[in-house]
Amino acid sequence: MAVLADKIAVVTGGSTGIGFATARAFRDEGAKVFITGRRKDALDAAVAELGPAVTGVVCDVSVLDELDALYRTVREQAGRIDVLVANAGIGISAPLGEVTEELIDSVFATNVKGTIFTLQQALPLLSPNASVILTGSTATTRPSQGLEVYAASKAAIRNLARGWALSSRTHGFRVNVVSPGGTRTPGLLELVPSEALRQSEGAIPLGRLAEPAEIAAVTTFLASDASSYVNGAEFFADGGFAQV
Repeated sequence: MAVLADKIAVVTGGSTGIGFATARAFRDEGAKVFITGRRKDALDAAVAELGPAVTGVVCDVSVLDELDALYRTVREQAGRIDVLVANAGIGISAPLGEVTEELIDSVFATNVKGTIFTLQQALPLLSPNASVILTGSTATTRPSQGLEVYAASKAAIRNLARGWALSSRTHGFRVNVVSPGGTRTPGLLELVPSEALRQSEGAIPLGRLAEPAEIAAVTTFLASDASSYVNGAEFFADGGFAQV
């Protein structure tokens, strides 16, 4: 039996990369999925590929009115949320000495503010025992030069999960973090030069970058009832990069 049969899932940042792979995995496991993205063209292409079990809603998670519109759509079409994946995030590279106020505001608005309100605005729709999954990063423990601001934003995500896990009894959800290592997503391939990517593979015990579907498999476990007693945890899917 499909492990997410009849569940309603929301995946932010679902038009490409890890979010897209997660939406596809959820669909394959029987869920009805809502995905968001900031670019309508990319979102429309993702929905066309994923099929009728997936609904796309243009949404910038750092804009509260757009989150409200997302959840109105979910309420009207599904009535509840069983799985919420706060995956939308951005990374901008800048070495110390060249970090700008605009960069900080942009990264923290999406990665931290966006994650906070993605959950907070969803609270009225969360079903009993809903699974909330946040996308973290190995950068929290092994930040790369130039990505310190991004790493700081993902460290905030880990601590939000710790705090929110204490709210589980009150609000009826459980919350966990999936922290990928280097993954072959459009965002990473655009951000990091190919030579640097090849060098980074040498630092990974498995000797390669992850495929988005491998990260989605971990998220699917946390979305399923098989993880019903997992709460406040961080799952690394990084080939051993931040573990040894």
